[in-house]
Amino acid sequence: MKKHNFSAGPCILPQSVLQKSAEAVLNFNNLNLSLIEISHRSKDFVEVMETAQSLALVHLQLQNKGYKALFLQGGASMQFLMTAYNLLEKKAAYLNTGTWSEKAIKEAKMLGEVIEVASSKSENFNFIPKNYNIPKDADYFHCTSNNTIYGTQMQDFPKTEIPLVCDMSSDIFSRQLDFSKFGLIYAGAQKNMGPAGTTLVVIKEEILGKVSRAIPSMLNYKVHLDKDSMFNTPPVFSVYVSMLTMQWLKDSGGISAIEKVNNEKAALLYSEIDRNALFEGFVSKKEDRSKMNATFNLKNDGLKATFDDHLKQAGINGINGHRSIGGYRASMYNALPLESVQVLVDVMQTVEKGA
Repeated sequence: MKKHNFSAGPCILPQSVLQKSAEAVLNFNNLNLSLIEISHRSKDFVEVMETAQSLALVHLQLQNKGYKALFLQGGASMQFLMTAYNLLEKKAAYLNTGTWSEKAIKEAKMLGEVIEVASSKSENFNFIPKNYNIPKDADYFHCTSNNTIYGTQMQDFPKTEIPLVCDMSSDIFSRQLDFSKFGLIYAGAQKNMGPAGTTLVVIKEEILGKVSRAIPSMLNYKVHLDKDSMFNTPPVFSVYVSMLTMQWLKDSGGISAIEKVNNEKAALLYSEIDRNALFEGFVSKKEDRSKMNATFNLKNDGLKATFDDHLKQAGINGINGHRSIGGYRASMYNALPLESVQVLVDVMQTVEKGA
C-alpha cells in the first residue's frame, strides 16, 4: 500500500533522492566505496559540500551578496546557543511564538539580557503577535518563521535596523521571501530539506566579530566559515542527502514553483477543515495558518477511533498532533504530493458521511 507521509520531522523526502542516497551508501560516484566510508576531505565529498553550499545560496538568491552557507551539527537547538554566543554583546530582542522560541530565549539568557518584544503564550501560541516594537539598541532580533507544534507561520517580517535572525527549520525553501533582509538564517535539515544530522546556517559575514567574549571554537561561526564547514568531520550523509534534495528542488523549478504547489496543498486541506463540521482548526487567526503544518481537532472525541482507523486504511502516516497539544497535524513539506492531501481530505469526508 502507498504511504502518505505527513510526518512533522524527520520529513518526507522525494523518492528520487531516497533512491540516489541509497545507491551512494553502497557505491558512491562509481568508486566502489560507500559515501559514508570515504574521507570527508576527498575530492568527491568536498565537491558535495561545495555544491550544497552553492545551492543553498542560489535558492535563497543570496549568492555574491556577502553571505556564506554552513552545514553544522547539533540541530537548530545548537543554533539557539551559537546565535547568542556570536551576536549577543549586551541584549537581544526575541519574538516568542512557541516552544522553539522559548528554548532559544532560554539559551540566550545565559549570555546577556533578552527583551521579549511580544508573545502568544497566553493563548497557547495559537496566533502570531503583531505590532510590536523592536528596541533599536538591541544586538539582533530573533524570530521563528514557522511553528511546527502549533501550526502558525509568520507571513510578514519586520523591518529592523539591527540584524534579523530567523529559525526557518520547518519552512526553509518553501516560499519566496526577500532573504537579504536577514542577517542570519538557520534551519535543521530534517524538517524540509534532508535527514536529521545537519543544520544549514546562512550568515551575512559583516554581522560577525562584534562581541567581546571569547567564543569556544565549536561554537564560533568564523571558525567554521574559515574551514568551509570542515573544522571537524561533517555529517557526510546528511549533507549529501540535503544536496540531492536541493538539486531536486532546482530541477522542479525552484522555490517559486514549489510555493505554488504548497499553496494548493494548504488551500485544499484548510478548505476542508473549514467546511467539514466534524473538524476545527487550532490556529485562531486564519492569516497565521502555516502552509507547512496544519493543526486541527475533531470536535467529537467519540469519532477518534473511527477517524484513526480510516487514516490507517488509507495509508496515512505521521498525522498525530504534537504530544503537548494533541489533535492532528498534517505536515505538508515540499516533497509531499498534492495527491496525499487529497487522500486525507477524502478520509475526512468519508468520516463525515458516516457520522
